[in-house]
Amino acid sequence: MKNRRICGVVENGQHGLVVDIECQLTKGLPNIIIVGYANKAVDEAKERIRNAFASSRLELPVKRITVNLAPADIPKESTGFDLAIATAILQATGQSTALPESCAIIGELGLEGSVRPVRGIIGKLLAGKHSGIKTFVIPSGNLAQASLVPGIQLIDITSLEQWYAIINNQAEPSITDTDALADNPVAPAPQPEDVLGIEDVIGQALGKRAIEISAAGGHNVLLGGPPGTGKSMLAKVLPTLLPEMNRHEMLEVTHLHSLASNDFNQLIVDRPFRAPHHSASNVAVVGGGNSVRPGEMSLAHRGVLLFDELPEFGRVTVEALRQPLESRTVTIARAKETAEYPANFIFIATANPCPCGHYGTTKPCRCLPNQILQYRRKLSGPILDRIDIYVDVHEIDNSHLLQETSPHATTSDMVRQKVNAARARQTERFGTTSKLNADMTNRDVKAHAQLEPASKEMLDHAAEKFGLSARAYMRSVKLARTIADLDDSAAIKPKHIAEALQYRPHQYHDA
Repeated sequence: MKNRRICGVVENGQHGLVVDIECQLTKGLPNIIIVGYANKAVDEAKERIRNAFASSRLELPVKRITVNLAPADIPKESTGFDLAIATAILQATGQSTALPESCAIIGELGLEGSVRPVRGIIGKLLAGKHSGIKTFVIPSGNLAQASLVPGIQLIDITSLEQWYAIINNQAEPSITDTDALADNPVAPAPQPEDVLGIEDVIGQALGKRAIEISAAGGHNVLLGGPPGTGKSMLAKVLPTLLPEMNRHEMLEVTHLHSLASNDFNQLIVDRPFRAPHHSASNVAVVGGGNSVRPGEMSLAHRGVLLFDELPEFGRVTVEALRQPLESRTVTIARAKETAEYPANFIFIATANPCPCGHYGTTKPCRCLPNQILQYRRKLSGPILDRIDIYVDVHEIDNSHLLQETSPHATTSDMVRQKVNAARARQTERFGTTSKLNADMTNRDVKAHAQLEPASKEMLDHAAEKFGLSARAYMRSVKLARTIADLDDSAAIKPKHIAEALQYRPHQYHDA
């Protein structure tokens, strides 16, 4: 029988590379030698394979077995080569008669012969598909994630013994055509009973309106005000107003979480909400490490990233937001490799007016003027320019807190319907669900803004009076476009511009 090409896939940042796996038997002391720039995790595959063969009652030849992973100058760091190496040995020893043609084989072997799921399966499948491979052999534990990748066929297996039976025509493979699943909706995860809704927030009408606009157009928000007024609560309500993810978004989000999470075989169906503590390291938030992986910014892709108490975060970490808030990507450059991860999230942050939190309130402030100035200067002008909405969250009368919620109160479901309608208008405008008003380029603004003459005159006058930068000017137009979409208005009217301008982050600039 003619030898089939046996392929695996190696991670290379967010993407991957197809690897040819060759095996040759020679005379010499019985041993398995793996060459091709393999790290310890790959080299240890020989012990897993030896035990898996014994547990599956398969013959391992008493010869010198040399396995080459080509190209040999690319680092190999995945346990996903185990099954492919085992298949190469079976082929070299004549123990396979019906190996599928042009397929990539991915899977980690257990000592008892099981095939375990691997990290980053989606990236591996996309890399193989890009190289022309249409059929993949994968662990059954990765099937839910892998089914999101369109245009491929999947053979899922649970054990080496099952795979041996398939490649010798002793068993029929279970083949999944992912295109046949494209129209099948993926059910969202059940919501916990204690999830917050907008109806749970007492008062704060302006804050509620701000997160509604943010959800509709993907705009960044900064909530300011004294402690205990509901800033964090409003921020946690924002994810409940977002529409469900489509299959393409699930594919992107699941892939990123698979690269970084310990639950790397979990299917992500709900929009992520990430809220790192202010003591989190820069690498944890941005990404990187010895083996470059996504950070919190990329794990919030297609969802919400909350920085609670923004001025308490390290300056380096806050300034690292500049690139993703503008380009929607994070580029991590290291000596050995450079990786680019998507980071298209809604950024929402909270901040107190001063270190003690009571400046400008009815309670006495204990901070010195210099302390207040230094606290506010932690947020640079470029960062504030990238925030579309600033809202002051004020104290409310405590006597209202225990009142029953009115049956006529606005609920998250009601707001979500308005958000979905506004996003439908943006989909019609841009021809894609992946682009929102906050993502508009200057060319898009000129083409789709549709400002009435009175609206442009009002905006020009405000820009001159308040000294708006060019970025702040364009962001005000984008924000007004979203407000108009929520109002079901084709044109941006003066009232939409007026509302957009009231959300400019004035307090910290005034410092």
